[in-house]
Amino acid sequence: MKLAFIDEPDLEFANGSRHTDPRHGVTFYGPADLNSSGSRTIRVGIVGTKEAIDGVKRWLDSCRTPIAAKRSHLTGLFVAFPGFATNAGFHSTIVWDSRLERTISASELRKLDGMNPLRAIEQAVELYDSELSALNEEPGCDVVIVCRPDSLPEQVSTIGNSDKPWQDPKVVSVGADFRALLKARSLKTSRPIQILRRDTWDPSFKPKDRDERRGQQDDATKAWNLHTALYYKAGGMPWRMTRAPQDLTSCYIGVAFYRTTDGETLQTSVAQVFNQRGDGVIVRGAPARQSKGDRQPHLSEANAKDLLVQSLARYRSEHRTMPARVMLHKASSFTDAELRGFRAGADAEHIDLLELIWLPHHDSVRLFRQGEQPPLRGTLLSLDDNRHVLYTRGSVPLYKSYPGMYVPSALPFRPADVESSADEIATELLMLTKMNWNATQLDGRLPITLRTADSIGDILKHLPEGEIPAPRYAYYM
Repeated sequence: MKLAFIDEPDLEFANGSRHTDPRHGVTFYGPADLNSSGSRTIRVGIVGTKEAIDGVKRWLDSCRTPIAAKRSHLTGLFVAFPGFATNAGFHSTIVWDSRLERTISASELRKLDGMNPLRAIEQAVELYDSELSALNEEPGCDVVIVCRPDSLPEQVSTIGNSDKPWQDPKVVSVGADFRALLKARSLKTSRPIQILRRDTWDPSFKPKDRDERRGQQDDATKAWNLHTALYYKAGGMPWRMTRAPQDLTSCYIGVAFYRTTDGETLQTSVAQVFNQRGDGVIVRGAPARQSKGDRQPHLSEANAKDLLVQSLARYRSEHRTMPARVMLHKASSFTDAELRGFRAGADAEHIDLLELIWLPHHDSVRLFRQGEQPPLRGTLLSLDDNRHVLYTRGSVPLYKSYPGMYVPSALPFRPADVESSADEIATELLMLTKMNWNATQLDGRLPITLRTADSIGDILKHLPEGEIPAPRYAYYM
């Protein structure tokens, strides 16, 4: 057994500058692609009610100038937003014109009130999809902001148990998700969409199904998260992973599984393929089978090989080169057939180094520190050569706090076939947790290769069988 601490890895920003925190890096140095692209003009389309469109535009205008950090003694956790302007932060500006605005009638949305929740979501998706299709015909648009209907339910409360009147009514999903359904429809359009809830631009608004325990993000954090996502979806590169000159060019692949809409058992593999810049593409693989032995989904040898070959072909198409090293993260353990299949795929594509790691959902091992704070992010416990537990969430020295609400769950990893040391793998995993363009806080639990598997699965399961999904990761985030 060995306990180690992995230092917080740096990220790279403009002019090769480095910082551990994405927000400080962008503020001090500018985005990673500043030199190659210069100031970026992001042309946004907006779909929503007239009131929502006007509200979003007012809020975006207010974000052109700096927004103060939340008043707190945690000065590392709450960071001021530098303003979205050509002379600060992202060194970019957002523009729009009436040609790129598509108004949803408020009276049409009122017709959804009182409707069966599932039917209301499907009807709303039809309304918005129609406007997205119309907007897709207009040139000069980089990304579309979708103002989510204010009162659309995503979960409902059931009637309480009359035999147990002291219990609160159970909250359940309505069985569909406006975000997933609309994103699946939008995959056929040529621009990524960004779905925005009213409480982002209108802090006085309180959605009915909000969990009050979670509270709202402060204004600066909202601005950070939304503008980072818009910048990436418009083709920008906010920050990238650092790489030493002697390192091999690496490609990171996450293999995960999701259930289809029509069955309880059929699962399909999906690979998320990223390079060190964070450019991601999505590849859908063949159906997987749940093993009767370990109850986990697995691929056949042929399908494992095919998935890796497809992923590398997509990588080559996107980046016009091939990596020297592939690091594959998988959500289930590796069978002998999968090992043979992935190795055969790497050999077929002449990959110099293939490394395979299983990232289990959880591990029963927990660490505790004296005092009130949980273990530090970066704490690595190696129980033996094949079983490691890494705290990607926990107390963050830069924040001088643990920013979570619950006891952090560590990220376990188990090498199946690697040449890198456990410390090197842990450093890479920590860095990959920060390649998340939807959030700028640096303590995500999962690496980017697997963290969006669930949300991507929720979108892909609505695509007809055989339809090739849009490749860019920006369409799914």
